[in-house]
Amino acid sequence: MARYKGPDCKLCRREAQKLFLKGTKCNSSKCPFEKKGYAPGQHGKTRRFKQSEYGVQLREKQKVRRIYGILEAQFRNYFAKADQMKGITGENLLKLLESRLDTVVYRLGFAPSRKTARQLVRHRHFMVNDRLVDIPSYSVKVGDVVKVRDKSKKLNVIHTSLRKIKDDRQYSWLSLDKANLTGTFQDVPSREDIPDLINESLIVELYSK
Repeated sequence: MARYKGPDCKLCRREAQKLFLKGTKCNSSKCPFEKKGYAPGQHGKTRRFKQSEYGVQLREKQKVRRIYGILEAQFRNYFAKADQMKGITGENLLKLLESRLDTVVYRLGFAPSRKTARQLVRHRHFMVNDRLVDIPSYSVKVGDVVKVRDKSKKLNVIHTSLRKIKDDRQYSWLSLDKANLTGTFQDVPSREDIPDLINESLIVELYSK
């Protein structure tokens, strides 16, 4: 499957804000965004221009794609599905993205970043309802139980990530059992529950043109 293979920190610099793509490194003094907060490229330091309405909408869409690690065609499919669902399209889009298995693994704290979560899922380290699932985009349903495989319960990356979870990283729609390395998708998150700074209405306006 195609995926972005370039430097993650350049994506943050391009969007002019931290997207927390590198896990704990983003909160440390080693974060390149702290040293190079300007846009990447030869003229990144000096380039100054006023964005058009379309440019603002495009940047918001690109930011969300990069936060969740999704390529353009897949993102369009998510939007089309969200548009067909009942309710507000932008909120439906975020709910679909938050229901991805790699996002659930990340939110539960089994991985320090979504990128690591995707890798762990692809390497067959997780089960959903006692069934092995290695598809990061797998849609987790309400009541599903996500757990670490018995053979993977000694992985350092999982335990290191869990040790670094702060109390404010607990999410109301998920329940975590650290002792048994399991988590339950208790409910579809409401828009207010999703913490990322996203203006989904700009994405709806972009695709409505």
